[in-house]
Amino acid sequence: MFSPMENQPNKTDLQTNVDIGVIVCSTGSYYVVKRDDGSLVNCVIKGKFRTMNIKTTNPVAVGDRVHFVFTPNSEYAQIDSIFPRKNYIIRKSVNLSKLYSIVASNIDTAFLIVSCKEPKTDTMFIDRFLVTANAYNVPCKIVINKVDLLDEESEVYAGFLTELYESIGYEVLLTSAVSGLGMNKLKEELKGKTALFSGNSGVGKSTLINILCPSANQKTKEVSSTHHSGKHTTTFAAMLENGDIKIIDTPGVKSFGVVDFKKEELALYFPEMKQRLENCKYYNCTHTHEPGCAIKQAVEYGEISSQRYNNYIKLLNADDMA
Repeated sequence: MFSPMENQPNKTDLQTNVDIGVIVCSTGSYYVVKRDDGSLVNCVIKGKFRTMNIKTTNPVAVGDRVHFVFTPNSEYAQIDSIFPRKNYIIRKSVNLSKLYSIVASNIDTAFLIVSCKEPKTDTMFIDRFLVTANAYNVPCKIVINKVDLLDEESEVYAGFLTELYESIGYEVLLTSAVSGLGMNKLKEELKGKTALFSGNSGVGKSTLINILCPSANQKTKEVSSTHHSGKHTTTFAAMLENGDIKIIDTPGVKSFGVVDFKKEELALYFPEMKQRLENCKYYNCTHTHEPGCAIKQAVEYGEISSQRYNNYIKLLNADDMA
């Protein structure tokens, strides 16, 4: 992986002091922008971004197409404007003065990497991610990784996840970096796309990326045997490339935020609920206590997973819901 301080073109090589490119690395304060000619430019954000009424902790993110200007006597160009995003995905911010931070933008497909053992990814984490991706128009697929580690119990859980999410329209891939299972299929899925890889720590995301983008040299760490949870190995977002494969790698996260949309909209982002909403007796049904609720009836009849419905209720009552 390149360093934010490497591969900057010489100022004398630039044809103009103004240019356009895509952010391929973000450390929070400094950015690397890849120009259309393939050269990399170290950038900072122009001051006006910091004074604008922006609800996010980061005005720009990996995947953003930006306009920047080289200023005299400075080793950094200044990002002064951003092109409209086709989509983006967010997560809860640790900065309490802001609502959320943008993980990445302009994503063709998001791949949520999960594991069923060491660590076990729970459905609440998965559903938070899927709801967030759906809300911001990011197509998503689920990758159940580390299947070589499955024992009888975790194999049952993998089967449960596969059946559950395929039944509502999500594609589920099974992979193993050790045995190579599913890797060719995953490579085919990635060709010609800008893909986001995300997941909680320890699911083997960095190991997969090292296979898909060998030049990335992502650091990997073993899972804690005491807590059965992963250790964070990716510290900042970056776009990694291998031919026609582009992967935006993100730090492992504990939770995604269901923010910036209202409670009454939540059911719209559960595909199996959305298709039944018009059958509810009340147009503003919350699907919690109202009579004539098509969602509650579908849960009762086994047409909607009780696990997914329970996660819907938890999200509905979450502190980060508007």
